Amino acid sequence: MYIRVLGSGAGGGFPQWNCNCPNCSGVRSGRIKATARTQSSIAVSADGGDWILFNASPDIRAQLAAFPSLQPGRQVRDTAIRAILLVDAQIDHTTGLLMLREHTAPWDIYCTAAVRQDLTTGFPIFNILGHFRGINWHEVLTDQSDFTIPGAAGLVFTAVPLKSEAPPYSPHRHNTVPGDNIGVRVRDERTGRTLFYAPGLGRIDASVLAYMEAADCLLVDGTLWRDDEMIECGIGDKLGSAMGHLDQSGRGGLMEHLSRLARPRKILIHINNTNPILDEESRERRTLEQADIEVAFDGMEITL
Repeated sequence: MYIRVLGSGAGGGFPQWNCNCPNCSGVRSGRIKATARTQSSIAVSADGGDWILFNASPDIRAQLAAFPSLQPGRQVRDTAIRAILLVDAQIDHTTGLLMLREHTAPWDIYCTAAVRQDLTTGFPIFNILGHFRGINWHEVLTDQSDFTIPGAAGLVFTAVPLKSEAPPYSPHRHNTVPGDNIGVRVRDERTGRTLFYAPGLGRIDASVLAYMEAADCLLVDGTLWRDDEMIECGIGDKLGSAMGHLDQSGRGGLMEHLSRLARPRKILIHINNTNPILDEESRERRTLEQADIEVAFDGMEITL
């Protein structure tokens, strides 16, 4: 299985266009050692030729240009993307669908019924795409049953309901239902190796922990170092937990859970522009490194 991190940042990317927090101003001026990031998305392939796109960020055009494997150039209009799998209906995971409207056929899109509801009502991207080539919707069930996707022969996918938060335009905001947010286990039948991908994760329950323990590689929510990080930076009034993100450093936080896992390779993705781990020379980054936890970057490649 081949995995390409197309984008590793949270909503707004890094640096965020209107933000002058220490990270954003620091990377612009060169005061800190940090790398710019686009908004989170990955691509997964069984053979390195055909790819499944996980989420479609607003930065999708730049992400595709940075990864030539997705443009094989076999005909006048071409792409190596065979299907798109959405883990939620958030703006930073779905707006890129509008950039892909010139596709020559309806996109095969895999998502839950809850995500489809949001993308046909509060944020009706699916309706808009109907005025172009449209989509073929494939329902992803939340009963943790396995499913396959044409173009990814040998890979088996499992949706895992997550405790997180629905988008602000969702009728499920603050009253989530199964399917508003999912993690995805991807298992390679040939090697038996597995990826668990969960860019939005508000709480780790026993079911989610079991998937994390059994995985060979984790790509999980690295949004915030502290629950009150955005408040402390003076750029917001919400706790990370209220937005559906489990912080890394607090009691019961992500680091506490990851420190108990011996098996998987542990990688953080969907990193907010305020998170001090973006500064590669920060105390917080050293803490992660000492715990054997990696920070995803755009262009990162993983083979399982």
